[in-house]
Amino acid sequence: MKTMKVAMYYNNNDVRIEEQSIPTIGDSELLVKVKASGICGSDVMEWYRIKKAPKVLGHEITGDVVEVGRNVTKYKKNDRVFVSHHVPCFTCRFCKNNQQTLCHTLHTTNFYPGGFAEYLRVPEINVDRGVFLLPKTMTYEQGVFIEPLACVVRGLKTAQMKKGQTVLVIGSGISGLIQIKLAKAWGAAKIFATDVEDFRLQAAKKFGADVTLHAKENVPEQVKKHNDGRLADLVILSTGALPAVQQALRSVEPGGTILFFAPTEPGVEVPFPLFDLWNKQITMVSTYAGSPEDINTAIDLIASKKVNVDDMISHTLPLSEAAKGFHLVATAKDSMKVILRPE
Repeated sequence: MKTMKVAMYYNNNDVRIEEQSIPTIGDSELLVKVKASGICGSDVMEWYRIKKAPKVLGHEITGDVVEVGRNVTKYKKNDRVFVSHHVPCFTCRFCKNNQQTLCHTLHTTNFYPGGFAEYLRVPEINVDRGVFLLPKTMTYEQGVFIEPLACVVRGLKTAQMKKGQTVLVIGSGISGLIQIKLAKAWGAAKIFATDVEDFRLQAAKKFGADVTLHAKENVPEQVKKHNDGRLADLVILSTGALPAVQQALRSVEPGGTILFFAPTEPGVEVPFPLFDLWNKQITMVSTYAGSPEDINTAIDLIASKKVNVDDMISHTLPLSEAAKGFHLVATAKDSMKVILRPE
């Protein structure tokens, strides 16, 4: 039986190159040769990932269709594709209410074994609603951003971001940087960005933030100083750090919105100033993942260059150097998007 290499995750400091059998597909499935796979910030959330270790992670993938089940008619061999790991059922009450990312099916579907592998098997339900052809002008590396951009698209739609708003992005990791780019593309009047790392603050400035602030500064006062005495209309939490949550509560303008984009560990509780939230009529929303509609929007944004993603790629490594890639993302010192490419 033919084998392939995979990057097996045990913990953030233990990612091993191992061999597995190349998956065998069924009549309604696809076999995709992975060409590029991005390391997501969630891949290094050790408290979340270690529960299922050892496991092949990776969900930001593009590749080529190399084998087609005989019942599949929508795709053919050599098609260049992005494959979504999570897909909705389209029939439950959440899906019918345009809340597809709450769908139980979406939370339980996946491809096998994971994106950090040379090949993956795409199950029938993913073939039906989770495979998207890459535009001819889109590179595999650009396609890696489809999934994370779709998540950001859904977040900003959920927060009902409007043209002309002042936006504060707390946390300028890769998701925060994508938030900045999309907020800019969608007409934010002024964008503030915070982080604890100078490298990320420089990137935030480069990618569209009008004002960058170290997270230890008095962020609410600095926002008012540079925004005609007003706080932010929309505050996006792209970090799960507890001080950032408190900072968000103090930085939002009356009538404004706080978007919880990044999670904390389970069981974390934060005291809320309920009177202030009530009195200032603050809206608080959360978001998770992206729907097929969000994915199509992300593809259009990348293909049209309305959101340029090339300059967010800091490292492209062979799959054999997956451990190095995980270290870069986990330490979060001098990397943005790290992409693994199977040899």
